[in-house]
Amino acid sequence: MSLHQQPRSVARELALLSLSQISGNAEKLQEQDLNHLIITAVRTLVAEVQENLEKASEEVNRGHERLLSSEIKAPTIESAKTMIQEALSHTESAINRLSTVLELPQTIQLASHSQVRTYALELIGTVNRRQEQIQETIESALVDWKYNRLPKIDRDILRIAVAEILYLPATPQKSAIDEAVKLAKRYSDEEGYRFINGVLRRVVDNFNSKVPKQPAKINQ
Repeated sequence: MSLHQQPRSVARELALLSLSQISGNAEKLQEQDLNHLIITAVRTLVAEVQENLEKASEEVNRGHERLLSSEIKAPTIESAKTMIQEALSHTESAINRLSTVLELPQTIQLASHSQVRTYALELIGTVNRRQEQIQETIESALVDWKYNRLPKIDRDILRIAVAEILYLPATPQKSAIDEAVKLAKRYSDEEGYRFINGVLRRVVDNFNSKVPKQPAKINQ
């Protein structure tokens, strides 16, 4: 997370990290203060750190056992190397998330507190109120994928972006896509951000094709 992001960019990231843990009830949603949103986001990141470290530990143990049980056979050694590489990848991901945890409060401190809170809650509230319509919109833009089979982080990034495109018209469509891709690059992977970019472009195309065109003005 850049320490100098605009308030809405910070709000999108905060909404993404808080989305699954914050109630969509309108009254309860408005009761959420910024500190609670930050704590919720940090909990989400810490849980992911723990999960990645557990996966890394499992891969290291599997690789170690594979080496101990081998008789210096090339296939066994290669598979053990693969397991160690997977462990390193999970560890790197955990370190990156820890970095985000440390940066998050400072990033929000540098942004406008009120704008961050207001827009984060607006995003969370819109996603929860319009979840059926948002899901239908995403499903109509999927190719060879099922909505419920999408990785959770990719699905939530799509939900936030579609909420902006359909229901928060103050955000330009291109900005909504660009911001979603930035989030995907940070929290998903290369395949994930390319996938999200493609889905959102189809969402925009489908949406714009249904918008009635204004009749051309005839000069008097």
